[in-house]
Parts: sequence; structure tokens; C-alpha cells
Amino acid sequence: MTIRLAAAFTLTALAAPALAASHDPKTFLEEHDLNHDGQATRAEFDQLRATRFATTDANTDGWVSDAEYLAEYQARLDRELAQSTLSDEKKQEERVRQVRQTHVRFGVLDTDKNRQMSKAEYDASGARAFAEHDEDQNGVITASDIAASTARRAARAAKAE
Repeated sequence: MTIRLAAAFTLTALAAPALAASHDPKTFLEEHDLNHDGQATRAEFDQLRATRFATTDANTDGWVSDAEYLAEYQARLDRELAQSTLSDEKKQEERVRQVRQTHVRFGVLDTDKNRQMSKAEYDASGARAFAEHDEDQNGVITASDIAASTARRAARAAKAE
């Protein structure tokens, strides 16, 4: 079952153009380049992730529930949809799709399946995401990393067709 969820998550993430999805290489760099110097260091990434975990853990109990995870994500999604040029109907469709996907993501990230995403589970997911975009594995994501990551994803998508 876990493999199916992971496969569904991966296929959905690759197939659909998602708003508020920091797994997109260009969006990932833009979100994590905190000092706007054109690159995202691992320190910047870790700083944003720590802030986002603290924000998501609304009741400060040290772990994130599915409801907390969804609430934090919906707030970001709503901000992005408000700025989107999509029609109201398309915005609603995107909102429904993204909410559904958020529950799937939570299920994948909660690796011990106790319905509580620990900081360690959250951090492990983040480490994988950073490594995915840091093509040369030097701890800094740059435009060249993004170009290589985008090309790799396109090749993988073409191969899947």
C-alpha cells in the first residue's frame, strides 16, 4: 500500500501543473532563495523548513496532524490562487485537486503511519527534496541545477509516455 501511495504521489506531482508546489524546480528555487541572490543554500532551505514546521504545528505539540498540514498548505494555496489568472471555476478545481493531493502527501510523509508527522519525518522529506534539486550535490541550488533538474524530469516524463 505504501508503494502505491508513493507512486500515486509521484505521478500526480509530475503530471499536473500544481500551484503552491515547491517540488517544481523553478518554484523551489524562488521559494528557498531567502536573500534573493539567485541561489538557495542548504542553510536558507533549513531556515524556511524550520519556520514552516513551526507554523504548521499550530498547537505546538511537536508533531503535525493531517488537519494542521492541510490548514498550513491551504493558506499558501489560497494566496497563490488569489493571484492566479485562472477562472473562478478553474481555481475551485485546482483547490479541490490540491487538497486531495495534500492528504496523499501527508500519508506518504507520515512514514510510521501513526497519523502524526514528526519533525524527523518532516526533515527527512525536506532533505530528499533539497537533494532532488541540488544536481551537483554541493549544498547550493542554482539556475544550472534547476536547468539540469528540469531536463531530467522532462526526460523521465517522456520515457514514461
